[in-house]
Amino acid sequence: MNSTICFERAQKIIPGGVNSPVRSFSSVGGTPPFIDRAKGPYIYDVEGNQYIDYIGSWGPMILGHSNDAVVNAVIAQAKRGLSYGASCELETTLAQLISANVPSIKKIRFVNSGTEASMSALRVARAFTNRDIIVKFSGCYHGHADALLVEAGSGALTCQTPSSPGVPASTTKHTITLPYNDIAALITAFESIGSDIAAVIIEPIAGNMNMVKPQAAFLTTLKSLCDQHRSLLIFDEVMTGFRVALGGAQALYDIQPDLTCLGKIIGGGLPVGAFGGREEIMALLAPEGPVYQAGTLSGNPMAMTAGIATLTALTRPNVYAQLTNKTKQLMAGIKDQARTHNIALQTSSEGGMFGLMFTDRPVHSLQDVQAANLARFNRFFHYMLKHGHYFAPSPYEAGFMSLSHQDQEISQTIQATGQFFAEENQ
Repeated sequence: MNSTICFERAQKIIPGGVNSPVRSFSSVGGTPPFIDRAKGPYIYDVEGNQYIDYIGSWGPMILGHSNDAVVNAVIAQAKRGLSYGASCELETTLAQLISANVPSIKKIRFVNSGTEASMSALRVARAFTNRDIIVKFSGCYHGHADALLVEAGSGALTCQTPSSPGVPASTTKHTITLPYNDIAALITAFESIGSDIAAVIIEPIAGNMNMVKPQAAFLTTLKSLCDQHRSLLIFDEVMTGFRVALGGAQALYDIQPDLTCLGKIIGGGLPVGAFGGREEIMALLAPEGPVYQAGTLSGNPMAMTAGIATLTALTRPNVYAQLTNKTKQLMAGIKDQARTHNIALQTSSEGGMFGLMFTDRPVHSLQDVQAANLARFNRFFHYMLKHGHYFAPSPYEAGFMSLSHQDQEISQTIQATGQFFAEENQ
């Protein structure tokens, strides 16, 4: 068995051969490796090839793959039951862990994906404000709910379809899109329609158009405008939650949103999502209030168990200092190699999240990312993959570091990037 055969078989029964578009390598070309197993910082394909992994299942594997504490906890829970379709104490335990570390979350509802979290947060925000208009930002991806597939990032950019067919115009007519990091556009929008805006949803650190940080005063201005016009501020921290800091991006920037969307890390690698925030907003959810939201597998004991084990490990002393140092070490090493070989490269990092963009200009928006050397990224991706380093197969995705990556893996990756840069100059 090899990946080519696996991909051909998959294409006959699964659209495009994948269950999430970016996995198809449609942006970079070639055949995606089919993974057989994973441990620590490594993944292994069906042919036995080993890769140092900087995707980490797109963020959740912050402790590394198949972490012993998480695996053992999940095995023990599996023997007690995979799903109950009824309440269990594990839900409360994980909810308390999250709330204790993210102070803006007073009450929380578990769902099964980041998409569910975002669409549900918007529903309750509209109900709370009794308004319809939602504001989002170009290049920010909040899942594949119809109302949010407008100038979306992530796979929608990879497939070069920023808006998806099948989404009625009537569904998106209440969605306004603004440029990321543009304070003037923010002010103008609120001056024009502020009294009609139900909520603004944003990735506080964008991770679905590569990795783009907010510029000074952008988030504080956004928070101030939302408060002034009584619009709700929703932080989509599905990616940044427990990834860039223990309290997420909102802890880094000292901003408390009205609602927060979470996913990825809080499930320890199992499917999960959550949204939470101010108590009076969350009180609108059924059965306490009139806003309906439900899910058969929401809060299932397997995901709750993996999440509890993961967050417990992350609350230990100096964990985020270690993670940050590992990421900075990788970025500094790659940047030094680029400088040595006169390769235009911008890097970005926070906690265990990073971005690489082949450009000599600062990157603050989707347009800046699109202006980078995307052809060079494709060559970089395939060179690194061939030499055993697995980066995201798209220039519009952030990368992820885990606590299991050690100096050896980081040094090997830095050395390989230097070899690639040297070949680029031949």
